[in-house]
Amino acid sequence: MEKKIYVLSLGGSLIVPAAGIDWKFLRKFRELILKEIKRGNRFVIITGGGSTARSYQKAANRVVKFTRDDSDWLGVHATRLNAHLIKTIFRNVAHPRINKNPRTKEDLTKNFKKDEGVMVAAGWRPGWSTDYVSVILAERFSAKTIINLSNIDLVYDKDPDKHKDAKSVKEISWSAFRRIVGNKWDPGLSAPFDPVASKQAERSGLKVIIINGRKIDNLKKCLDGKRFLGTTIK
Repeated sequence: MEKKIYVLSLGGSLIVPAAGIDWKFLRKFRELILKEIKRGNRFVIITGGGSTARSYQKAANRVVKFTRDDSDWLGVHATRLNAHLIKTIFRNVAHPRINKNPRTKEDLTKNFKKDEGVMVAAGWRPGWSTDYVSVILAERFSAKTIINLSNIDLVYDKDPDKHKDAKSVKEISWSAFRRIVGNKWDPGLSAPFDPVASKQAERSGLKVIIINGRKIDNLKKCLDGKRFLGTTIK
């Protein structure tokens, strides 16, 4: 297998589902990544906010009518809390600083040293999701593919919660996918890959693979270039 840098967008719903932090998933995820690092591969892991972000946003909204900016910042800081958790479990192999600005003037490719197997990144600023951060970091590291770890097996051509005739797809073009998710992003939006990030990914010629991150064996197949269950957008 070619040794390279993998960009993983790790959904917050995997780290902290509604029931609380899923430490069992994190343990299995860590074991896989450490094995891959021993093979010479390296990982840029961008963490989402998940239920943590939505819980804070919902609580604030019940107390006061807050602004879009406030909602965004709550989401950003939720991703950073999750990022600290991920950096902690990879402490011995991780870059010491969490990247909070994918457009930083700092030369990321030089600062991510060869003896560091993981760089963790989090939310940037209001208006930009962690999906968008993953796209920018993929561009910075000259990666051609983003693996988006979500809590779904496949993308559907319609919202399956609203349409009984929704069909799953294993491969879809960016134009078709963007017709599904639309063009606007809002804090707390639940979509396979956010609309703004999708536009940037299409423009950059990136491929995004969406798979169920909880199925560790399936993720392993994806990393190995074998057949896997998931949706490829390109």
